[in-house]
Amino acid sequence: MKFSQIIFAALTIGAVNLVAEEQTTKPNVIYILADDLGYGDLGCYGQKILTTPNLDGLAASGMRFTRNYSGSTVCAPSRCTLLTGKHTGHSTIRGNNHVLLKESDVTIADLFKKAGYVTGNFGKWGVGHPPEPTNPNKHGFDEFFGYVNMFHAHNFYPEFLIHNGKEVALDNVLLDRYQKLPEEHRGSGVAKAAKQYAPDLIREKMFKFIDTHHKKPFFLLYTPNTPHANNEGERHGRGMEVPNYGPYENETWPIQEKGFAKMMLDLDNDIKRIREALTKYGIDTNTLIIFSSDNGPHHEGGHDVKFFNSNGDKRGYKRDLFEGGVRVPMIAYWPGKIPSGTVNNSIVAFQDLLPTVAEIARVDCPETDGQSMLPALLGEKLNDSSRTLYWDFPERKTQALLKGDLKLIRFKRGNEYQLFDLEKDPGESQNIISQFPEVVEELKKTMFSIPDDKSKFLK
Repeated sequence: MKFSQIIFAALTIGAVNLVAEEQTTKPNVIYILADDLGYGDLGCYGQKILTTPNLDGLAASGMRFTRNYSGSTVCAPSRCTLLTGKHTGHSTIRGNNHVLLKESDVTIADLFKKAGYVTGNFGKWGVGHPPEPTNPNKHGFDEFFGYVNMFHAHNFYPEFLIHNGKEVALDNVLLDRYQKLPEEHRGSGVAKAAKQYAPDLIREKMFKFIDTHHKKPFFLLYTPNTPHANNEGERHGRGMEVPNYGPYENETWPIQEKGFAKMMLDLDNDIKRIREALTKYGIDTNTLIIFSSDNGPHHEGGHDVKFFNSNGDKRGYKRDLFEGGVRVPMIAYWPGKIPSGTVNNSIVAFQDLLPTVAEIARVDCPETDGQSMLPALLGEKLNDSSRTLYWDFPERKTQALLKGDLKLIRFKRGNEYQLFDLEKDPGESQNIISQFPEVVEELKKTMFSIPDDKSKFLK
């Protein structure tokens, strides 16, 4: 071998070792947030009709959480909690109303960037309304592709998507009635010429991000707008629109349920492709994957939440603060770190992601309402007896407090309270408020002590 060849070989080996060392010290993180997927929609959570072999396989190779709670019961506040670590008694965004993240809000993407990660978000942003096109980039993401506006994300065949603040024109053409919508709803509606299916374009951009950045530590937030409904499409019979129904084409189900099933199949296949990509690049053992959903299952677009029993044995669904609205699946996979094939019953919540990221990325954690769930990810059963979670949902004028197994829900209209013991009554069918008056008073005090002065529930 010539001297020049020896030098080249040594340099090549050195470069490979440097990449390997950087990857070893800084694990990649992929967080997949489905849109309106219910606690009962996955096989590993009890789904009996639809099959989700790849998500089930992820759980079998990793950890399945049974008590994971979303930040809210609708998308914008839930995503705000996930990103900023603040529950809806303290967060900037508390409903699907006109408010945006503040410049001072620190996000999980900000923390990853501080630690030297490349950051990308692909799919639906939907954090506040109406956000400017550069909103994801301003809050920590090096690359964004998809829908910034939550109403735009209703449309699976839009006329444009957003890439780093700029519109990317698509070949779809909307029906005339949707051509001149107010700016805050621009892009939503139904297409008369449906040629390019946005979820497919988004997933391919997401995979390109992995292809491009696999040699550096990266944080990937994949937020597909499925299996959410096209609310505007319901009147046209296109509330759960997909390019084809695949293996469900010949089922005798309503077309909305075929569409829902195909969306679930596509999500499940994403998991397979992600794991294949990580294995291809030799980074599977240094990548943490977390899968969850932004809130409980929807009953919109012509889809019936009962058709596939999307909320399992939980009461309620999207827009409720019962368990069906806020308890969501969570699967975590990290070979060599997370014990394989385990089930963790610890209480964890969206506000826990920020302190978890801070611990994984080894950066200072800003003020948060959460606690690191890294011990739980590594197999520890957390002490839930004193864990307290809080929600308020202005659009329905409801509040909820979870303390251990006790859950208190307040309906401001009528000032009605309901109390449930989730250990004995996971379906929240027995209101036991009259049986424990002293306990109820203590829980009420806690409930009213948590939210800040911006809350509409203090009185």
